[in-house]
Amino acid sequence: MDSQQHGEQLKRGLKNRHIQLIALGGAIGTGLFLGSASVIQSAGPGIILGYAVAGFIAFLIMRQLGEMVVEEPVAGSFSHFAYKYWGGFAGFASGWNYWVLYVLVAMAELTAVGKYIQFWYPEIPTWASAAAFFVIINAINLTNVKVFGEMEFWFAIIKVIAVIAMILFGAWLLFSDTAGPQATVRNLWEQGGFLPHGWTGLVMMMAIIMFSFGGLELVGITAAEADNPEQSIPKATNQVIYRILIFYIGSLA
Repeated sequence: MDSQQHGEQLKRGLKNRHIQLIALGGAIGTGLFLGSASVIQSAGPGIILGYAVAGFIAFLIMRQLGEMVVEEPVAGSFSHFAYKYWGGFAGFASGWNYWVLYVLVAMAELTAVGKYIQFWYPEIPTWASAAAFFVIINAINLTNVKVFGEMEFWFAIIKVIAVIAMILFGAWLLFSDTAGPQATVRNLWEQGGFLPHGWTGLVMMMAIIMFSFGGLELVGITAAEADNPEQSIPKATNQVIYRILIFYIGSLA
């Protein structure tokens, strides 16, 4: 009841386009841009299968969460539903577990930012860029929800453009002679095979693969601040599977 009352007090300033791009931005993160390198090294081309399986699981979870959120668009998302339908301890544990998770994820994301900045500007120490982005991101989060939605929208657009550029560049290398004979689809089953380290390598990497989809649940969390959750939440949820196929499997393949 408390979370429902709190949800009713929140300003519903997120438009449909904000929800769509928040969902898309949550699906595209450092797990794709940075973490996929170690996954490819350890599991080989078999990661395509791993991302497909993990994406299907993420879609099922998002579909279930989306149905509950549309029925009851309140603050608290899955923590509220765990408390309501499972019990007090389940709601308490899931809520605090998610809080701790995002503290750790935030540190990992800031570390990734530091590595990116240091790659382009080696003279800038990792801690300096991480601290700068820590202040910037917190400043954005402390503003009103409409500003937050706009920033998420444009940041997600940048990531989408980057992924599309990766896919187009890879296709150009594949179908042109620029990269030489080594650029071929036969690499998916040659050079050690589809699973060069066997199923063990793929299973060991599933944790990193699943981490890549962290952020999809933000669709449910935004329900309490969406101006029309009955339309925007189902649309964002149902499009998750297409985003996974295009942006993850397409770019990695």
